[in-house]
Amino acid sequence: MPLIDHFNLIAPHYDRVIQVEVTDALGALLDLPLEGRLLDAGGGTGRIAQAFVGRVEQIIVADASLGMLHVAAAKPNLIPACAWIEALPFPDACFDRILMVDALHHLADQKRSAAELWRVLRPGGRVVIQEPDVRRWQVKLLALAEKAALMRSHFLAPQRIAALFDHPDAHVHVVVQDLLAWVVVEKHVFYSRHSTSNGTT
Repeated sequence: MPLIDHFNLIAPHYDRVIQVEVTDALGALLDLPLEGRLLDAGGGTGRIAQAFVGRVEQIIVADASLGMLHVAAAKPNLIPACAWIEALPFPDACFDRILMVDALHHLADQKRSAAELWRVLRPGGRVVIQEPDVRRWQVKLLALAEKAALMRSHFLAPQRIAALFDHPDAHVHVVVQDLLAWVVVEKHVFYSRHSTSNGTT
């Protein structure tokens, strides 16, 4: 646990202070629009998720900060859920898409969190994780600043994030642009052993 609950403190001002542009590229990585459910894991105020309202059937914003979720609850068509990403309160295989933006480095147990995201992802679904690329010196300075502020931050290089999803039915690729990295994880659909290569039985 962090020594200071930074996110509850800054929640009322977060959207004004943290300016984020949601690009078409992020929607493309998520492969939207889609008839299905999207989980914004560690989604805070829902500032990213709100850009995808109308492009999926349902959006759930999961976060451990009640202050951040209070802001998210005021935004139309977002469903807030108070939850630790390390122990999501959702059944297996219930989300078609999962998004995590600028949150992985704040989590106490990144390996367990990745396992939970994988658990709740449906076969044929996709996880997109966006993180600052810690290999860049500017991001290294950011990491030091967050440590100085007593935040529980642990940045991982893109390939180390990808390695968290080491599953036989996972297809993982990394996209890097400027100071950001996206790790895209797809869960393959396995056919029964009686199926042939063209999908017929």
